[in-house]
Amino acid sequence: MATSAGHPASTQAQCCEWQPAAIFAIKAVHSVAFAVIQTCIVYLVYKGLRRQSDRSAAVAATVALGESAVYAANGFRCPLTDLAERLGSDHGAVTDIFLPKWLAANIARIYTPLLLWAIVMHAGNLRRRDATQSTAEGGA
Repeated sequence: MATSAGHPASTQAQCCEWQPAAIFAIKAVHSVAFAVIQTCIVYLVYKGLRRQSDRSAAVAATVALGESAVYAANGFRCPLTDLAERLGSDHGAVTDIFLPKWLAANIARIYTPLLLWAIVMHAGNLRRRDATQSTAEGGA
């Protein structure tokens, strides 16, 4: 028995058996990445409020800004969405399985302002620290 594309039906069935699992895996990876990135952003806000602009804050900023750069470079669309669609996901959204719908729909609206606020706080912290150090060095 052949399909309209000329491929045996068993080959086509085998081809598609793994797609739901692959889409599930992509969504799981996306959920883990989201958890890490949002944790970095919340951590940056916390460290900024405590005026602790240190190496751990720099690592968190690198993760969050790196993800932002990938997202922006992909036309403000998650590259995992494109991958899910290529694998046959109906709509490609990778946030719909493990995140509440309201959060998935508002990720950028929630976390972009938090990230910008954290960056502003850390920039202020670093300026104050530099001013304090230069004053201390000048007075010594």
